[in-house]
Amino acid sequence: MTQIGNDTVGQTCAVDGIRLHYRTDGGRGKPCLVLSNSLGTDLSMWDAQAAALAGDFFVVRYDTRGHGRSASGGAPFGIDRLGLDVVALLDHLDIERAAFCGISMGGLTGQWLGIHQPRRLTKLVLANTAARIGGAAPWQLRAEQVRRDGMAAVADSAAARWFTPQFIEREAETVARLAGILRSQDAGGYAACCDVLAQTDLHDAVGTIAVPTLIIAGEHDPVTTIDDGRWLQQQIAGGRLASLPASHISNIEAADLFTEQLRTFLL
Repeated sequence: MTQIGNDTVGQTCAVDGIRLHYRTDGGRGKPCLVLSNSLGTDLSMWDAQAAALAGDFFVVRYDTRGHGRSASGGAPFGIDRLGLDVVALLDHLDIERAAFCGISMGGLTGQWLGIHQPRRLTKLVLANTAARIGGAAPWQLRAEQVRRDGMAAVADSAAARWFTPQFIEREAETVARLAGILRSQDAGGYAACCDVLAQTDLHDAVGTIAVPTLIIAGEHDPVTTIDDGRWLQQQIAGGRLASLPASHISNIEAADLFTEQLRTFLL
């Protein structure tokens, strides 16, 4: 059974007036790999990858601003702020360059880094993401909903977007744990990231990414589809595409295959 929890406690660093929560696994002498979570989750979503890859990498995973134990700061922010949080975290850890893997919203952060901060990256993995995730109006409506009604308004329906029906039936405990993490998120921080997704469209810029890039797509992902992954591959010179038998949170639903794709690409 996949083990995911919300009790993964690490350290914090000060970034732009907030405390950013992060955890490290593996030795400092190894190449650095940064892992960036999806909307409504926290750094514990990477438990399987961190455990499997700590022997080869200095794994740095963090709670995206407004998620988990990372504050949002209250003021509106954009995708540039999410990208600069990663830069600040690397600076805090005195790491000049790192590989970066982001899933969904974390994949948008990765695209921004590849466009604007390529010198800080060795390799880039964009998982279950797109240059624009959905349209502006649905994200705006969701932000309004959680600000008004709290996280329960979206937590009950999340599993159907995240996982296939087969996984939901087979791994009911894991799915319930992820839904619980979503339910426990700060509504204001979650809504602020919904606003980021509503605003972010990188279609005109991803073609400038020159960092070696792997795109991972879920064959059954209704949120960021295989076609979204193919489009990214076509725009990014030398981009590779791997498809996994999973829905949107493929690093959990197909954890072993996801980890093997990371290991093969990064080593």
